[in-house]
Amino acid sequence: MKIGHKRIGGKNRCFLIAEIAQAHDGSLAMAYNYVDAAAEAGADAIKFQTHIAEAESTREERFRTKRSPQDASRYDYWKRMEFSPQQWSGLSRHAKKKGLIFLSSPFSDAAVCLLKKMKIPAWKIGSGETASKILLDYVLKHTKGPILLSSGMSKWNEIDKVVKAIRRSKRKFALFHCVSEYPTPLRRAGLNLLREYQTRYGVPIGLSDHSGSIYPSLGAIALGASLIETHLVLHRNMYGPDATSSLTKEEFRIVREFADAWFIMQKNQVNKNTLAADARQMRIQFGRSLALRKACPRGTKITEDLLTYKKPGTGIPVECQRNIIGKVLTKSKKPDQLLCWGDLK
Repeated sequence: MKIGHKRIGGKNRCFLIAEIAQAHDGSLAMAYNYVDAAAEAGADAIKFQTHIAEAESTREERFRTKRSPQDASRYDYWKRMEFSPQQWSGLSRHAKKKGLIFLSSPFSDAAVCLLKKMKIPAWKIGSGETASKILLDYVLKHTKGPILLSSGMSKWNEIDKVVKAIRRSKRKFALFHCVSEYPTPLRRAGLNLLREYQTRYGVPIGLSDHSGSIYPSLGAIALGASLIETHLVLHRNMYGPDATSSLTKEEFRIVREFADAWFIMQKNQVNKNTLAADARQMRIQFGRSLALRKACPRGTKITEDLLTYKKPGTGIPVECQRNIIGKVLTKSKKPDQLLCWGDLK
């Protein structure tokens, strides 16, 4: 499967998505700052959320987390988060200039239409939309490109049905393990499910993380996740409902560095015998040879109690001890000298 120009899954490097969501708080300038931060943090893609209040919400929608006194309702909040099609296009162009793949999750049919005109390379379906399946059906019917599916609010039988629907459409897709808690406690991260996803569905598996910690992402990479999506925030104390569920730029960079290091280690399998052969000189340096416990003059008969073992391994090997017991020194030897075959007769 490909997202833009990058291959996902198999033996490819883990694909990292910096989720911005509403961290920009409705500020276009802040959204551009987040593009820059995601690029500096080493993300492969940046993902926003496209909300259109009139198409998505009503005055009856309740706040998940009410933080700002300027929004009388959740509808007003979504209205404040909106960007125009021209503004979205500008953000997309800026992301491409920074080497990022631009993604945005739609939350209405109207948002799908807006993003379709921008030719986004993949469609991220959030956990809430997976559970209801209505938006996914619209995306499958009216768009092309791979599906990135979060599963945070769905049971196994519900995921099974959604996966069947995607497979009927013959679309490529990846499935994200997700826990819809903000922030997610580490004891609830559920990384044990990653392998079950892999076994059950046989598609690229990812983690959509809300823990505010680097550890679930690192663990998921080590367990074979092909994609990591984690929220990004400029500073932990910034305003926003997802700030405590996000990574800072510096923390995201750690995930990037670990993903790259893990990729190198996994890609380059080694042979134990080859490693040992490569360490031949080191083995000699750290090896042991036979030496005397005390200074002995020429003519001394070698007995077991006179022998000890000292570095390096360039003299008579330790395993030859029995072969030299009873032999006689042909020259005087000190305890800081290794025994050599020429010293004995």
